[in-house]
Amino acid sequence: MKTALITGANKSIGFEAARQLLQQGYYVYLGSRDTHNGQQAVDQLKAEGLTQVEPIQLDVTSSDSIAAARAALGQKTPVLDVLINNAGILGGMVQPASSTSLSTIREVFDTNVFGVIGVTQAFLDLLRQSPAPRIVNVTSGLGSLTLHTNPSWKYYPVKGAAYQPSKAALNAYTIMLAYELRDTPFKVNAVDPGYTATDFNHHSGPGSVQAAAARLVKAATLGPDGPTSQFFSDDNAPETGISPW
Repeated sequence: MKTALITGANKSIGFEAARQLLQQGYYVYLGSRDTHNGQQAVDQLKAEGLTQVEPIQLDVTSSDSIAAARAALGQKTPVLDVLINNAGILGGMVQPASSTSLSTIREVFDTNVFGVIGVTQAFLDLLRQSPAPRIVNVTSGLGSLTLHTNPSWKYYPVKGAAYQPSKAALNAYTIMLAYELRDTPFKVNAVDPGYTATDFNHHSGPGSVQAAAARLVKAATLGPDGPTSQFFSDDNAPETGISPW
């Protein structure tokens, strides 16, 4: 049975991705910053008959929490097949470049960039034991620098000094990691789940959680001939699914 770890998976897109992977026969470790919320999410999945799941306390902004999660997971399984770095924060709806506080920008980067790097590095040894390891970094279409300089892009006016740069940095890290692992079975990709109605954006997005999670799961279950070092975004590029960086 293949195994997967999903950060920030106690609700919304991460929770639905856990459900969809369970439906495909994966054993899922459901990462949650809050232990109670994680257990509640697991109980809900088990009530649906999806029993191959357990919670793991994981605060991606805490090196101690990451280390404890890695130790706990290592006692349960010697192999991790899938890592979905889903945990992320917005940092507020209005982020002017001239006045957004450094504390806000640092807080967003701590979760969206440094948290991903910390978790990835901590679990890389378990992923290396898999014959087909997959890393999915959950990004945003708003992380495209190319499109942010294109006045005809539909999201061109949506600028922010914390969230958008954090996702651009995450995209860059994805490229660097994929390059380092290019001659291995790893597939490392950034995936934009699309503008989805969740608590994250006060349910303002038009997309469904089910469709968003399916995009993550698709990248998490790529076959041996699947792409690596890609920025998948059906929202930015509905014809090809590949967004410009």
